[in-house]
Amino acid sequence: MPSGPPAEPPEELTSPLAYEGVWRFTAPALEASVPQARHAVRDLLDEQRVPVAADIMDGLLLIVSELVTNAVQHAALLSPQIAVQVTIGANWLRVAVEDNHPYRPKALEAEEGDVGGRGLWLVKTLTAEVGGKCDVEHTVNGGKAIWAELPLTPLATSPPTVR
Repeated sequence: MPSGPPAEPPEELTSPLAYEGVWRFTAPALEASVPQARHAVRDLLDEQRVPVAADIMDGLLLIVSELVTNAVQHAALLSPQIAVQVTIGANWLRVAVEDNHPYRPKALEAEEGDVGGRGLWLVKTLTAEVGGKCDVEHTVNGGKAIWAELPLTPLATSPPTVR
């Protein structure tokens, strides 16, 4: 039996990848912040050279738009500022939108003629379609953070069964 310290894993397994990290920015709870947040997230992923698949990126940017829109429309009175946090891991990314309003929204399917009301339902649907997850959490300041975590690449789907 060999003696001595246990072997260390290879450095490439313990060092974070160049694009891994956490970024956070704030914006006023105004409609103009919706496209600004979407562009900021896209630019961040481009600058960090995150290998995110195109269809995941499209879904992520729609999720950012929906979450920021919800914060602007429903929380601005109690939260004149919102925060967007992007966390990137080796194979996944998470976007969270935080506001100071204590109400925790529920995902509702809106009626066909309704103009709005589908935002959180859409976020949950887009997230589930790619094998991700999302949730709403209370923050230490009494507000909430709504987050969605997505894989960088779509889950492999099994080929159709031929009979």
